Amino acid sequence: MDKNTIQDATKQLLEAMGEDPAREGLRGTPRRVAEAYEELFSGYGKKPEDILTVFDGENYDEMIVAKNIEFYSMCEHHMLSFFGKAHVGYIPNGKIIGLSKLPRLVEIFSRRLQNQERLTSQIAKSLEALLNAKGVGVVLEAQHLCMMARGVEKQNSVVTTSAQLGLFKTNDKTRSEFLRLIGR
Repeated sequence: MDKNTIQDATKQLLEAMGEDPAREGLRGTPRRVAEAYEELFSGYGKKPEDILTVFDGENYDEMIVAKNIEFYSMCEHHMLSFFGKAHVGYIPNGKIIGLSKLPRLVEIFSRRLQNQERLTSQIAKSLEALLNAKGVGVVLEAQHLCMMARGVEKQNSVVTTSAQLGLFKTNDKTRSEFLRLIGR
């Protein structure tokens, strides 16, 4: 990430809005924005396979679900935040990952410029590919500042997206169990 370019662009943006970047409250803003972007977009350059620990030879064959995983992302259309909760489940096929790695997987993809639909699919497809899972289900529930603070200005809107792969897509009982476990 080129923090100097981000600082210069932030200064130009402030000037374009009619602000004075040298004003007391704004003097450090370009630096703070660059530091914030470094954290907000930390998913770039990270690959799930480099971060996730996979355990082979596991005989567990029931559904594993992590729900209410908080995430924060940035809408690629308006560069405004969207945030919410992710619910991720899978049925192992001889491989499992450490439970703390499910939130890490969500974070890798959410810490990029995104749209919610792609984010949902990326989490599901990555988990399926890494584990050769029998099935994967992902549901994201999010609030979007582009809907809340501008445009339609609907404060209580929640957008829900889902991706169902393998048994979660082809078997109604599996999908129903997942949705029941996440409280949907």
